[in-house]
Amino acid sequence: MGLYGVMTTSVSGMSVQSDRMGTVADNIANVNTTGYKGASTEFATLIAQGSVASYVPGSVSTIARRAVSAQGDFTYTKSPTDLGISGEGFFMVQSAAGTPYLTRAGAFIPDANGDLINAAGFKLLGYNLLDGSSSSVINSAAGLQVVSTAGLGMKATPSTAGAFHVNLPLEAAVTPAANLPSANGATAAYSGKTSIVTYDNLGRQVTLDIYAAKTADNTWEYSVYNAEGSSSTGGFPYAAGSQLTTATLSFDATTGKLTAPVPSALSVNIPGGATLTLDITKTTQLAAAYTPETASANGSPPTAVDRLEISNDGIVTAVYADGSRVDAFKIPLAKVASPDNLTAISGNVFATNKSSGDLQLGGANSGGLGQVISGALENSTIDLASELTSMVQAQRNYTANSKVFQTGTELLDVLVNLVR
Repeated sequence: MGLYGVMTTSVSGMSVQSDRMGTVADNIANVNTTGYKGASTEFATLIAQGSVASYVPGSVSTIARRAVSAQGDFTYTKSPTDLGISGEGFFMVQSAAGTPYLTRAGAFIPDANGDLINAAGFKLLGYNLLDGSSSSVINSAAGLQVVSTAGLGMKATPSTAGAFHVNLPLEAAVTPAANLPSANGATAAYSGKTSIVTYDNLGRQVTLDIYAAKTADNTWEYSVYNAEGSSSTGGFPYAAGSQLTTATLSFDATTGKLTAPVPSALSVNIPGGATLTLDITKTTQLAAAYTPETASANGSPPTAVDRLEISNDGIVTAVYADGSRVDAFKIPLAKVASPDNLTAISGNVFATNKSSGDLQLGGANSGGLGQVISGALENSTIDLASELTSMVQAQRNYTANSKVFQTGTELLDVLVNLVR
């Protein structure tokens, strides 16, 4: 058994060095793979049971390990959907078959359907903040949806707030009651008119005509009309239902400022839209011409998503062309008790098993999961110099084991030739 044991042991040695070369080859091939975690080969002895007086050669076995918990360096990019994790967490992704996995490969881009998908074809998962249909479950991927821009579409913002600050001329003539703009007559007289563009719920433009007329000393009237109802020649008389609101303003004769009690804002119900609150607190009555100083309103026509922004806590915000922002998704991070024991799956993703422990989900910047870094990709943890060194060691060790095998065969030849 002695010579055969030597040969069997050397074959075992060559086999494990081949395994080691396999992990080195895998690591070198993935040196530029985003989020790749290096593999290594650990050796374990296999002892053959024999008598105390004689030695029986054993062999060696290998155990493959992956340093999944190792943190890689970051490469920074210009794409906000390139995501890295600084910490222990993993992104939750979904295969084409709908199976959830864990990954650190965060090079996501929108596909033809608007889904964020990485280079291996796995789709990023998150909680939907728009419809509230996704609820957080700490130990399961239940409730997660594919992070996508498809449901964002175009958005119109109705006008709800604005400001209207003007100077009303102190020396203006008093307008008779019958000729006030609020009377909506063809002979309406006024000291100033300003038009403001607003938007209804569907993003349609609604122009407001605001008239100012003096009703008495230090007293003025504001009348607001929907410009769409103006006469064919423009202005008065407006069509029925076009008058939106009327307000009376009083001024201090000494300072020219509004006096209390006075409305601090004009409340205007936009046709087909929301209630617009126009701040008028800085309106003055001074010895100067009718001068609009501020005339503005929020809201916007229909606009499409311009870009996505992703915060450190995983909130995906859709930024529209008009500058408005909507929080659309929240990207959770996952962890397990023993990440180095996760099962590696093709595509640089991992699956949980009994050795790794159960899945736990949480928010970024909490529970030691780390933070999401937008515009960054985690590099492979492979050090090329170390891998080349391991390759040389494996080659030398393989050669040494082959020499043992060769010597064993030569000794066996000598034994066989003794009978000649």
